[in-house]
Amino acid sequence: MEEQYNPQKIEEAAQRLWDERNCFKAVEAVNQEKFYCLTMFPYPSGRLHMGHARVYTIGDVISRYKRMLGKNVMQPMGWDAFGLPAENAAIKNNIPPAEWTYKNIDFMRNQMKRLGFAYDWSRELTTCSPNYYHWEQWFFLKMYEKGLVYKKNSEVNWDPVDQTVLANEQVVDGRGWRSGALVERREIPQWFFKITNYADELLNDIDTLEFWPDQVKAMQKNWIGRSEGTEVVFSTNKCDLTVFTTRPDTLFGVTYLAVAPKHPLAEEAAKNNPAIQAFIDSCKNIKVAEADMATMEKRGLALGINAIHPITKQPIPIWVANFVVMEYGAGAVMAVPAHDQRDFEFAKQYDLPIKQVIIPRDQTVWDFAKGAFTQPGELIDSMQFTGLESKMAMAQIIEFLENHGKGKRKINYRLRDWSISRQRYWGAPIPIIYCETCGPVPVPEQDLPVILPEKVEFNGVISPLKSTPEFYETTCPTCQKPAHRETDTFDTFFESSWYYARFACKKQDNMMLDGRANYWVPVDQYIGGVEHAVLHLLYARFIHKALRDLGLLNSDEPFMRLLTQGHVLNQGIKMSKSKGNIVDPDTLIDRLGADTVRLFIIFAAPPEQNLEWSDSGVEGAHRFLKRLWAFGFENKETISKLNTALDVEEVNLDAMDHKHRDVLRQIYEILDQTKFDYERLQLNTVVSGCMKLLNILTKMPETTNMKDHDFIIHKGMSFLLRLLAPIAPHITHQLWHDLHYKGLLIQAPWPKCNAAALKMDNVELVVQINGKLRTRIMVSSTADTKSIEETALADAKVQSSIANKVVKKVITVPGRLVNIVAGDA
Repeated sequence: MEEQYNPQKIEEAAQRLWDERNCFKAVEAVNQEKFYCLTMFPYPSGRLHMGHARVYTIGDVISRYKRMLGKNVMQPMGWDAFGLPAENAAIKNNIPPAEWTYKNIDFMRNQMKRLGFAYDWSRELTTCSPNYYHWEQWFFLKMYEKGLVYKKNSEVNWDPVDQTVLANEQVVDGRGWRSGALVERREIPQWFFKITNYADELLNDIDTLEFWPDQVKAMQKNWIGRSEGTEVVFSTNKCDLTVFTTRPDTLFGVTYLAVAPKHPLAEEAAKNNPAIQAFIDSCKNIKVAEADMATMEKRGLALGINAIHPITKQPIPIWVANFVVMEYGAGAVMAVPAHDQRDFEFAKQYDLPIKQVIIPRDQTVWDFAKGAFTQPGELIDSMQFTGLESKMAMAQIIEFLENHGKGKRKINYRLRDWSISRQRYWGAPIPIIYCETCGPVPVPEQDLPVILPEKVEFNGVISPLKSTPEFYETTCPTCQKPAHRETDTFDTFFESSWYYARFACKKQDNMMLDGRANYWVPVDQYIGGVEHAVLHLLYARFIHKALRDLGLLNSDEPFMRLLTQGHVLNQGIKMSKSKGNIVDPDTLIDRLGADTVRLFIIFAAPPEQNLEWSDSGVEGAHRFLKRLWAFGFENKETISKLNTALDVEEVNLDAMDHKHRDVLRQIYEILDQTKFDYERLQLNTVVSGCMKLLNILTKMPETTNMKDHDFIIHKGMSFLLRLLAPIAPHITHQLWHDLHYKGLLIQAPWPKCNAAALKMDNVELVVQINGKLRTRIMVSSTADTKSIEETALADAKVQSSIANKVVKKVITVPGRLVNIVAGDA
């Protein structure tokens, strides 16, 4: 054993041994409890950053801990390899996206290996590989057969620079999240998954996700946005206008209707009204994210058209407004300014009537200086429904509308179908062929995969697929006439929505998933950023349920437990290249070793909280590892000798010196607490426990009984190395070997607790006088109340404090304290 800690040498040797012995290879073992730990796979951007290092270290710590508990662990890794960054890099650097991507993968894989992650690399997958997206295309066709895929013209967020569709979440302050260009609203043909067919199940099953963060569950519920309400029909001289409302009790307070800029009524009115056309045009670049829609200035224009109220038969003016979107309901809303704050603000701005039809139950007037009255109450000025409470009025108004053909009960969802088309090149081709005679025709299964050509030339940001006849020219599978392929590609969220299941089916070339998926899935522990709450996580839940319905999976949810880790901050802000505050993991590994990086990452903050980078904290982590190595070196002869001759059962605990027995008790208490902390993923306090344990071992009390002393050093080091192994696996592996503990540390079980060692001979009690701490006393753990009181009163500090006073009462809390109440005679 070398005297000095040499992390680079130690880590290279440990990693080489793990590889040679396939220590992390996962196999299906039906008689062993499985544990599938998965961290959201990365986009191969070129280099790992500390955010990567943190999230993957957290996953690795959990995996290694579960392995020590005897579980059959699988921890795979792959690459979310399609997407715009590779394409933009290709345009900028004149390098094909495939070449750029594969080079980055090779580099980042080596970085991950240097960090010592316990991955089963035999399961590695890359989403841009044809043998991966082959089955994605196959799944698309199966969904098409089931009627869960369709194509239609849709108004979308269009990035004019990146020349592609953006999800609402990819629009920041009205601009594309990558290009920074003002986003336009544009209508183009798009392919959709009918995720709304699963809306109820997606919503209801959220309540089964017991081990998901409440924040994520709330975000998904809000995103799905189930609303029970009523469709109400307002007639016009051109058409019937259907609106959705959750408050039919306010129907008599409608003073105007508002339609979306793209609504047919607005477009028809614009034909003869330049002002309306100008307003519609001005709405093309409106901010479309929901948070922006809520805070933006509400603008509108009267169309000069009236609708007829379905009950009062009174005319209601129709406006076009920028806050109404075609994607919700029928692109029209009924406005009740007295009882909806948005409608109230719009009415105030344009001097529209505000008619109160609901009064609070405890008063007859409402001060509209406070804004709209939005709560339920009692109806007024509502014809035959006047005097009813809101709940009863809703039921009767809905019944009236249904009986007169002017409305019906309706459940609405905020969730929209998933647009899966992208107008860029670097993605999986959509397996559809267009024939002038037959229309859209699915690619036959035997012709899959439709392979994306990897050697292409770019002319700006326009997809080269559109100018590559070798790709798009083909023959109709039905009529054999000339036809052309779809040149749109899949949204990259599609690839990341089923990769977790594909990891279970390595080297499977004949089907999407096989029976091994049902052994490993659902994932027991999933780890990733909260920013994926309503995109990746929701899409993955949908795809999982669809795979179940195709008979490929037998579970309802993909991820049992979810941990959303915090960001890594530097100088108070999230690390990023643009901020110039990146810390390179490779530089730190070269200087201090991977274990130092891992230890600091785990110790600096609880996993779910943000981590503030600290150079001094990193140095502190390194000092702790050097202390651990030094302690092992100092005690190598003692521990090595005892490793072949001593076992815990051979030690007579009853005969052990009370000081050493107390040390042993503390060690077992740390063991218990550490297991508790691992289970609740409070990993930073695991490190605290390990530091405390090393301090205990280095400050062992002096004794003439070296047998007890050596036993505790041996046992304590055995515990410490195993407790720390998931976090700092290299140094603990080497120390375990050099100190001649049995076998490989990676195969060592979690330490067993010893109830006898936890039993205390003596306990320390706080002694208070009139509630103030005065001293501490040691008493037998079996002492009765009387003997405890006598010991306390006999203490010299107590005697001094109660001199010339009378003891009126002594209160004893067993195991904790003695409070002496004393006063004047």
